[in-house]
Amino acid sequence: MRGNDRRWRQLTVWLHVVTSVGWMGLALALFALLALGATDTGNAAAATAMAHFLDTALLAPLANASASTGLVLALGTAWGLVHQRWVLAKFAITLAQLYAGIFLLSDALDEAATTAEAGPAMALGTVAMAGALGFQAWLSVAKPWSRTRWARHRETGRPVRLPTAPPALFAVAVLAPLADIAVGTAVGFPTPLLSLLSVVVAAVLRRRALRAPDAPGRRQIGHTTASIRETRP
Repeated sequence: MRGNDRRWRQLTVWLHVVTSVGWMGLALALFALLALGATDTGNAAAATAMAHFLDTALLAPLANASASTGLVLALGTAWGLVHQRWVLAKFAITLAQLYAGIFLLSDALDEAATTAEAGPAMALGTVAMAGALGFQAWLSVAKPWSRTRWARHRETGRPVRLPTAPPALFAVAVLAPLADIAVGTAVGFPTPLLSLLSVVVAAVLRRRALRAPDAPGRRQIGHTTASIRETRP
């Protein structure tokens, strides 16, 4: 049973790494195409059209899968989402990247594919995206900086011990992005509904686990309170 529990969690880590690397590789591919479109007017139409296609067909689904699996791993393991500074930094960068990719880059690529004109700002944006992903990879390896103030109990000052989510959550985290990619391929545009649902479920499970009477953090608080009562005269 323990091996099965670890297997789904390991598959979630594997999918997160693969999709993150794919996201970064496609950002660099978009940079090459947009740079070509900005410097070579003869190939501008083909380059911008290909960049738009890659963004819709591959980059967006991989970005959604990378973000959802990363959030589930944070919410479903002992790392937590706001307890480690490096995890919190990755979370903030991911949100910024998703916002820029969905509301800025995708719209700009859609317009560029129509007008066959690619400005240098879009090429620089894809470089920034790839650089941010590289920095996040370094954060995952180095795990720098100290814990946040949320990593300790306010009452006792002891470190919070976050519970690990059940293996079913990690199974959903793996299967949901794959289903979203299949649906998105069929309809012609990204539909990360199940991936978003897996993140919501992870957040709900984490909240319930921390609120439960037998949660690790509550046991520590109760144990400390009982010890104080026993030592009172």
